[in-house]
Amino acid sequence: MNRPVSDAELPVHVERALAGFLDRAGAEIVGTEPTVAAGIEALRGFVLNGGKRLRPTFAWWGWRGAGGDPAGPDAEGVLQAVSSLELIQACALIHDDLIDSSDSRRGFPTVHIAGAKLHADQGWLGSPATFGLATAVLVGDLALAWADDMFAEAPLPAETLAAARPAWRAMRTEVLAGQYLDVRTQATGDASVEAALKIDRLKTAAYTVQRPLHLGAALGGASPELIATLLEFGGEVGVAFQLRDDLLGVFGDPSVTGKPAGDDLREGKRTLLVALGLQLAAEKGETAAATVIADAIGDADLSDEGVETVRMALQQVGAVDAVERRIDDLTGAAMAALERAHLAEPAPEALTGLVVKATQRTH
Repeated sequence: MNRPVSDAELPVHVERALAGFLDRAGAEIVGTEPTVAAGIEALRGFVLNGGKRLRPTFAWWGWRGAGGDPAGPDAEGVLQAVSSLELIQACALIHDDLIDSSDSRRGFPTVHIAGAKLHADQGWLGSPATFGLATAVLVGDLALAWADDMFAEAPLPAETLAAARPAWRAMRTEVLAGQYLDVRTQATGDASVEAALKIDRLKTAAYTVQRPLHLGAALGGASPELIATLLEFGGEVGVAFQLRDDLLGVFGDPSVTGKPAGDDLREGKRTLLVALGLQLAAEKGETAAATVIADAIGDADLSDEGVETVRMALQQVGAVDAVERRIDDLTGAAMAALERAHLAEPAPEALTGLVVKATQRTH
């Protein structure tokens, strides 16, 4: 029997769908080989211990905006399909933490750090760090494989799932391409504004907002014209979301964000904040500020005092204000696109709230 899915309690429903799927997906292999339970439990804990659930939420409201009925026969199937996005997110974050050598995520040890600790605590042979690395690669791969299963097994008509597959395929490819572009940009040292925005649009905007909206709207039978307008809206919101993330990566409170402040700098990320800092410092002849910012990028040993010095330099040259202005401009453009979309109620109000949540958040 189909149950209504409450818009107001969507995160709870997403948690329910994820927990149920993870239980079902892991049962057979754990019964066959109990030792893999630790890896599956690592994935389960990662997925269920926090997260903003932005991607399923944008997808859900794409579906609702296209006329989806939360009390209708497809609601549970759509819930499962959009919740599967959290498993792609888990794959991306687990691998991202490994690539960036991050120690914590949401206030917990990252998967590779936890795996290394397990190895050390058990006194196993070989290197704890190597075991942790292998664990993170495999757990992330499992998340991606199970994301496909969760989406494909959603109890929806075959033609409904088929309509959403182009969005699903594009999203998987785009997030990996964006991740590669991010790594390559760090390696080449390209600190240009253009490179930063390219990463923001491919790695974050498409994956966090555009394709989830596309997927949800396609599940609701949206027209190509509506999907195009939602992609426009999502592109603006997605970049604004990433720019807020860039600011939080340097200026955020670790007790709120769950990650040490300055990690983006230590990891050598060429964010728009950094790119604008270097560009504005050069334009204004602020050589000392430019040196402070440039020297901090990729400095794995950058101290908290060093981070504070970079903050002052970024504020001094006007980079922080410039990023805030871009967020405001992007938000305005997004709201204009949303108005043109003429979505079914109450999607416009809900998406307006999501824009605020994505662009004005503190974590």
